[in-house]
Amino acid sequence: MKRNSLVRKIYKTETINKINKKIKLLGVNSNYNAIDFLNIRLVLGLIIFGLILVVSEYGYILAPIITILFHYGMEYICLDSKIKKRKEKLEDEALFFFEVLALTIESGRNLKGALDMTASNVRGELGDEFKKTLSEVGLGKSLVEALKDMKQRIPSEHVNNVILNITESCIFGNNIVESLYNQVDYLREKKLLDVKASIAKMPIKISVVSVIFFVPLMMLIILSPIVIQLFLQ
Repeated sequence: MKRNSLVRKIYKTETINKINKKIKLLGVNSNYNAIDFLNIRLVLGLIIFGLILVVSEYGYILAPIITILFHYGMEYICLDSKIKKRKEKLEDEALFFFEVLALTIESGRNLKGALDMTASNVRGELGDEFKKTLSEVGLGKSLVEALKDMKQRIPSEHVNNVILNITESCIFGNNIVESLYNQVDYLREKKLLDVKASIAKMPIKISVVSVIFFVPLMMLIILSPIVIQLFLQ
């Protein structure tokens, strides 16, 4: 209790909740803890501030700037960038996972049984999330409650839309197979559009690389005879 009250004095409740929310989006396999993350960032920030202040002649200017960059940079590297990668990974896995789920339901299994079989046979983070959800159901939660909790661990809006459809199917008892196939088709189309967008950006990236590397090289080749003549004179 004392530790929690001390933590509350150091960090705002909004800050703790924000970090907690981001850590949840890293999924069930994440070992991060919001308080530990904030404490480590605070201690490292103070060490960096003190070192720069002592070592650098302009430490009083550089120390606060670098410490602030570290403060936000650590959150981006450890949380935001990983959440972004996980979102893309989940959307890739969702194509196969939900297609298998739809086929399993079509074979005659009920929704819970189909989820259990699909999660057990399709490996990946999405399968792990559904395993966690089903284990919570085994501990006494309703499937609807467990699915709502699962949505808080999923950074992809598109995957969450499918989970929402599954939740509504549990509540209203409607057939979800057609909805699953529609969502799979949408995810497949989205992936295709993303690939096309990446291909369209390639000429721009190549142009930037050319400007940075090849243009100076060409200038060096063209001007080197002139430079050599100037040195020889």
